[in-house]
Amino acid sequence: MQVDNQPRGPLARLRSNRDVVRATAWGLALTLLLGAAIIIGSRALSHFDAALVAYTFAVLFATFGLTYRYLMWLSRPPTALYWRRGWQAFVRRGRRFRNLRFWLLRLATDVALNRFIAVRDKLRGGAHLLIMWGCIIAVLITFPLVFGWLHFRPVPGDLSLYEAVVFGFRAFRFPHDSIFAFFLFHGLVWASFLVIAGVMLAVRRRLRDHGAGAVQRFGEDFLPLILLFAVSLTGLMLTASYTWMKGYGFTFIAILHAITVIGTFLWLPFGKFFHIFQRPAQLGVGFYKDLGRAEQQALCRRCGHAFSSRMHVTDLIEVERALGYRYEVTDSATEHYQWICPPCRRAAFAIAQGRLWEGRRGGASLASARAPAPMPQSVNIGIGMGPLGDEDAENYHP
Repeated sequence: MQVDNQPRGPLARLRSNRDVVRATAWGLALTLLLGAAIIIGSRALSHFDAALVAYTFAVLFATFGLTYRYLMWLSRPPTALYWRRGWQAFVRRGRRFRNLRFWLLRLATDVALNRFIAVRDKLRGGAHLLIMWGCIIAVLITFPLVFGWLHFRPVPGDLSLYEAVVFGFRAFRFPHDSIFAFFLFHGLVWASFLVIAGVMLAVRRRLRDHGAGAVQRFGEDFLPLILLFAVSLTGLMLTASYTWMKGYGFTFIAILHAITVIGTFLWLPFGKFFHIFQRPAQLGVGFYKDLGRAEQQALCRRCGHAFSSRMHVTDLIEVERALGYRYEVTDSATEHYQWICPPCRRAAFAIAQGRLWEGRRGGASLASARAPAPMPQSVNIGIGMGPLGDEDAENYHP
C-alpha cells in the first residue's frame, strides 16, 4: 500500500489564501448588509435606541465572525464535497418532490424537535429542546427591538391600546391589559425560564453521567452553559427590579446584563455555539445517503459483498487525495484501500499478523485469490448496535 501524507504544496497554500479572501469578503458584505438593514429598517435610526448601540456592534461583529468561519468551514475538502453533493442530490431530477418532503420532515423532527438527540437520551434531548427554543424566542424578540425594526407605542386618542410598528409601518393593535399583551411583553421572561431549565438539565447530566464527564472540557461544555445561565438570570433580575423593587439596583443589573450578552455575542463565532449554524447544513448528508442507497453499490474487492454506495467510496478517495493522503494498493485487482470493506480490512490485518508470528515476510494480499471470498464475521454479532435503529445498523460492520 502506498501512503503519501506529505505537507501540501504551494498550490494548496494558494487555494487556502483564496478561501481566506473569499470568507473575509463575504463576512464584510453580510455585515455591511445588516448595517444597512438596521439603518433602513429603523427609518434612518429614528427608532433606534442609542442605549443599545453596544448590543448592535456585538451582533455586527458576530455576523462577520460567523460568516467568515462558516465559509472557511465550507472550504474544507470533506465539508465542501458534502455541501456540493448534498445540493446535487436535492435537485436531482425525479427526486425533487420527494426531497422537499424529506427536507420538511427532517426540519421538523431533527431541527425543531431535536429528535436526533432525543433518540440517544430523552433527558439530553429535553435539555437541548428547552435551550434551543428559549434562545429562538429571545432572538426573535430582542433583535428586532435592538435594531429598531420593531417598537410599540400608545394609540393616539385611545391610551388603552398599544400599536406595534414594524419597519416603520403600523402592524397591529392590542389592549395593553390583555392576555396577549401580558405574554408578548414578558416574552423574554418565558424564554429565560426555558433556557434556565435546559441549562439545569444539561449541568445535571454532565455531573452525573460519567461517560460525558470523562471527555468534557470547560470551554466546550461548561462555558456555554454558564453564559446562557448568566444572560437569562440577569435578564430576570432586570424584570424583578422594575416590577417589584421599584428600580432598585437597575443600573448595575443592566450593565451586568449587557456584559453577559455582549460577551456571549463576541464569543459566538469561536465556541461551541457555532454548531447551531452548522447543524442545518448537515441535513444535506441525509439526501446524500438516500441517493447513495438508491444508486449503484460498492462491492468489496476481496469478498465481493456490497458495503457502501459507490458514490461514497469514490468521493472518499477524492477527499483523501485533496487532503494529501493516498492509499493506493499495489495489487492491481484492489486499486485502492477504500475498495475493501471494513470486515476484510480487519481480516487482512489479522492475516498479516499471523504471517509475522509464523516468521514469514510479506503482507497479506487484500485481493483474494477466490472470487468472491467469504465475508469475515464477528464472534459478537450485534454488539455495537446503537440507539439510532436503521442508521446504526447500516453503519455497523460485524
